[in-house]
Amino acid sequence: MAQSLSPLIFLKLGGSLITEKHRPYTARLETLRRLAEEIAHARQSVPELRLVVGHGAGSFGHVPAKRYGTRQGVHTPEEWLGFAEVWREAATLNRLVVEALLAAKLPVISLPPCASVTAEDGKVAVWELYPIRAALQAGLLPLIFGDVVFDRHRGGTILSTEDLFEHLARQLRPRRILLAGIEEGVWSDFPQCTQLVREITPADLYQGRLQLGGSQAPDVTGGMESKVRQSLAWVQELPELEVLIFNGEKPGAVRRALMGETLGTRIHAGR
Repeated sequence: MAQSLSPLIFLKLGGSLITEKHRPYTARLETLRRLAEEIAHARQSVPELRLVVGHGAGSFGHVPAKRYGTRQGVHTPEEWLGFAEVWREAATLNRLVVEALLAAKLPVISLPPCASVTAEDGKVAVWELYPIRAALQAGLLPLIFGDVVFDRHRGGTILSTEDLFEHLARQLRPRRILLAGIEEGVWSDFPQCTQLVREITPADLYQGRLQLGGSQAPDVTGGMESKVRQSLAWVQELPELEVLIFNGEKPGAVRRALMGETLGTRIHAGR
C-alpha cells in the first residue's frame, strides 16, 4: 500500500553534468547548486515523493581509475594504491554533492557503497539495504555514488551508479529511474545529433526499428549505447519501470522530471 501511495524514484546526476569532464578534479559547483534547489523544489511540491539520488564520478574518479585499471581488478600493491586513490576522489566529489544538497535544506544522508557493498566479478553480490530503507522511512534523502568496492573474484573493482541502481531496483521497485546528463536524450543519428528518439522499447530492437552498435537502421552509438542497453534490461526485468534519459543542464528539467513530466527519451517495456 505504501509503495502505491508514495512512488519511489531514482535520480542519477551524471558525472558529465556535475563535473568538468575535460578538467580533472573540477566540479561544476553552480550547476550542483541549481540541481540541489530543483530537487528541493520538487520535494516541497510533492511532499510524499520518495527519492534515492546517485551521482557519477565524472572528472574525479575516472582519472585514477583509468590510470590503474581499477574496474578490471585489483591485486598488486600498486593497484591497491590506485584503489585508494579512486576511493578518495569519489569521496571528495560526494562531499561536494552533499554540501550542495544540505545548502538547499535537503535532509541528505550519504551511504558510501565501499563500506556496504560486496561484489562478485563486477556485480553486486551483497548489500545490506536496511540503512537505505530506514532513511526513506524517516523522510531522509539517501545518496549513493559510483565507488570502489571489494570484489570476491577481482579483489577490488568499481561499481557505477547504474550498476548500483540495477541491484536497488530489484529490491526497492522504483516507478521511475531518471538519468540526468548533458545530452537531450538518445539520438538516432549520433554523432550528427539531429533526430531525438522519444521512446524506446525492447520491441524496437527485436523488430529492427533501432540498432545499438551499428547497422543500416537508425544507430545509437557513442557513450549512450551501454546506457540504453542497461535501461532496456531493467525494463524487461521490471515491466512497471520507466527510464528517462534527459538533459539536466536545462534549468528546471530535473524538477520537472521529478514531478512526473516525460523529458528526453523514455525507455519502457511497451504497454
